Parts: sequence; structure tokens; C-alpha cells
Amino acid sequence: MDFQPQDRPSDAFQQPLTAEQIESLCRRALGSSVRSAVEIGWGGYNNTYRVELADGPAILRVAPEPARQNRIEHQFMRNEYLAAPYFAPIAPLMPRTIAADFTHQVIGRDYVLQAVLPGAPGPDILSAHTPEERAPYFRQLGEITRAIHDVRGPGFGVVAGPHFATWSEALIAYFEDNAADVEGFGLDGSDLRAMAAWVKRDAALLDEITEPRLTHGDLWHVNVMLTPELEIVGVFDHDRSWWGDPAADWTIRMASVKTGSRRDWFWETYGRPDESPSARRRALYYEARHLGAVRLERQRLKERQVEETYADLASILAELES
Repeated sequence: MDFQPQDRPSDAFQQPLTAEQIESLCRRALGSSVRSAVEIGWGGYNNTYRVELADGPAILRVAPEPARQNRIEHQFMRNEYLAAPYFAPIAPLMPRTIAADFTHQVIGRDYVLQAVLPGAPGPDILSAHTPEERAPYFRQLGEITRAIHDVRGPGFGVVAGPHFATWSEALIAYFEDNAADVEGFGLDGSDLRAMAAWVKRDAALLDEITEPRLTHGDLWHVNVMLTPELEIVGVFDHDRSWWGDPAADWTIRMASVKTGSRRDWFWETYGRPDESPSARRRALYYEARHLGAVRLERQRLKERQVEETYADLASILAELES
């Protein structure tokens, strides 16, 4: 086998597989030998390989060992697998699952094999276009996001569960879990616990959201495949999918950070966001939720900007107080 792993430090969160392990996983799942395996450097959670099998290419994605998974990222791969049928409105854009194995009998980690999506990674294509040329991408992204958000769910929280009867209950559990996760790394989680306390005070406001809607959790240019003409031909990495308020989705956050910019193309097809005082206050909780997840990811990847999340969260807590 031609094996090309990523060069990672020995203490990196993403622990690589050996060529022998990749061969064993593919033989178990598909009965096929592996001609080559190239580790793809996208993302900072799963290990991802493009494998060339006897009957063609596939994408092998391998989750971290259970002991390395945090509370807010628990069994992400299983959540993605179980959530896939709810993404039926955009099914032609999603990677088809060829095989999945959650038994841990061959390797103590979940893994899936998926079909290779067409196109090229979003960042590679968009970087070749000026901002003025990106309108087709943003307009289609708005259409796709609207189709996802129109799907209704059975309760609030992670798609795979547990589900909560109210939106505030789901957010309280999230902030408390997020605090415990960062504290497990020896970091201060008191601001996240303060956010959970504020959710309890503002429960009536948050529970104006009564209908759980599907959110992708990480849909932006890094998780799409594009043609040179900026047509979105692939959408992937929905392991953070939740039932909740569409305004809490990462896509909405990213489309909102530069209001009045060329990203307004997104809103042309998605629909204008709620800009009421109630919606603006709820958005503070959603930004805090994103910051908590970012803090955990930066700590995991040993990035220096962990400290910035504390200042940003302090600003949100001050605004809630005012």
C-alpha cells in the first residue's frame, strides 16, 4: 500500500492510524484491499483518509477514541450518522455512507467509509475568486441553509439525543457540559457556568423558540465542495447537528458577522433574519455557545488564542447584565 499520513506531533489530539489498521478496517467493512491511503488534513477532530480500493476511491473517517471525546463532542460520528436522514432535502449534496462500524472490534474507535464527493474544497476554489465574484456561492448557501432549517424535529438538543422539552433546558445542559469539558483541561469554566445561570434567568425569552429545527452546526465554505463556477456540489461534516433555533446555527453566525457586506447575497435566498430586541438578546447566548466550542477546539489543537475567548465571553456577560 502507498501510505501517506499527516506529520503530527506524538501528543496530537488526532492520533494517526497505521497502514495495517487501515487495511483491516477496509477489509472488514467492504472485503476490499487498499491500494493507497492519503490522510487529508481537513478539520481537527476525526482522522480522514482518501483510500483507493480495488473498485474505486472512498473516504475513510475515523473518530477519536471514546476516552478522548469531550461531553459536547460525545459520539459525534454517531450523531452525524443518525442525523443523515433528516438532511433529505439536500440529500444529493451529501456524502453517501458506504459502510459504518461502531463495534470497536477491530479498532477501539468508530469509523465510516463514504463516497467521494465531486468538486474541490471550498477554500481552494473561493481563494481563486475575488469577493465580487462570489455571489453564486453565497446565494446557493442561503438556499441550502434554508432547506435544512425548514426540517422540524422531535425535541431540542443533539439530533441523536438526549432531547429536551424546551430550548432553555438544552442550552443549560450544553453550557454546563462545556464548562466541565474546559475544566477537564485545567482551564477556568466559570464564565460558561455563568452563562448557564443566565439561561435560567432568561428561560422565558429563550423558550419563545418552541419548534425545534434542524441545524447543520458547521456549514460554511470549509465544509462544502465547489466547482470552478462556484456551484456547491457537496456538503459534509454535519456531526454538530442539533435540533434548535436556526438563529443559533454556525452558518447564521458567519453570515451575520459582516452585515452590509457582500455576504448579504446569503440573505437574499435564505430570508432576512429576525432583528427584534428579543432575537438580538438570544443571539448573545448563541455567540457564547460558539465561543465555548471554539475555546475547547483551540485548547485541543494547542492554539494560543484560547485567552481571547475569555475576553469575548466577558463582554457577552457584561451585555446581559446591562
